[in-house]
Amino acid sequence: MRIRYVVSSMIFWWRENNLSFEQECQFLKSHGFGIELWPNIRGLEECRYEVRNWQRLAAATEGMLVSMRSQLCSNGALSLNRWKLQLECAKMLGANIVSDLRSLGIAPGENPNGSGTAGEVVKIADELGVKLCVETGPLDDILRLGDRFKSIEYCLDTGYAHIDNQYSFSDYVDRLAERVTHLHLTDNYGQTDDHEPPGLKGGIPKEDWQYLLDALGKYDNDIAGSLEMYPCMPAVMLRQASEFLFDELNWPDKPKPHLDDTFAAYNPV
Repeated sequence: MRIRYVVSSMIFWWRENNLSFEQECQFLKSHGFGIELWPNIRGLEECRYEVRNWQRLAAATEGMLVSMRSQLCSNGALSLNRWKLQLECAKMLGANIVSDLRSLGIAPGENPNGSGTAGEVVKIADELGVKLCVETGPLDDILRLGDRFKSIEYCLDTGYAHIDNQYSFSDYVDRLAERVTHLHLTDNYGQTDDHEPPGLKGGIPKEDWQYLLDALGKYDNDIAGSLEMYPCMPAVMLRQASEFLFDELNWPDKPKPHLDDTFAAYNPV
């Protein structure tokens, strides 16, 4: 097993502008990381994978490990033209591409038969030599897709696996590990997949992280491990500061939350 690390460009959301992409890449490169590209700047519709952007993408990421997150589609599958474009971009960058089931046109509970968008996308990816990784979603659906298309590989999202009410974290690891070539390394407190940094006190237990690493070590896969984190939000800052001051340093008079507001979220997007 070999793991090389990238950082999702979502860490720059709310701080991005059209002139900062090169700076973002340089920042990550200086810290020894590659980059996992999201298809757009947060809040903007323009896709980074358009042909007019290829030269800039290639120049900014030169010498970096690159992976790509597929475009999302709120109304079902992406069109084949959009898929072909982003797969060609992935080939140009030497990147794998991570997709969810919806973008491949797979409905919940559907057993793909090889026809439709998913089959065409897999065929194009195979022809271009691009590694297509399906992101962790409902475990049974992911496995059905993998059974139908043997060239598909898996992206295991640790945050998603931590909050599934049907399957345990170890279930995800045991059933996906053999074909995992991409990881989304993210954490949460078990309530919502809020993409916090790995290693939270009260988050995914250390035993689960070790279980994952041990399981992946049984196979000779070349894995991209992506740190997939949102920018730090006020609730995160308050939580981290409170844990440090009151739990580790034992400062007095720790504020007590109002029980009715325990799960209130600040989400200005």
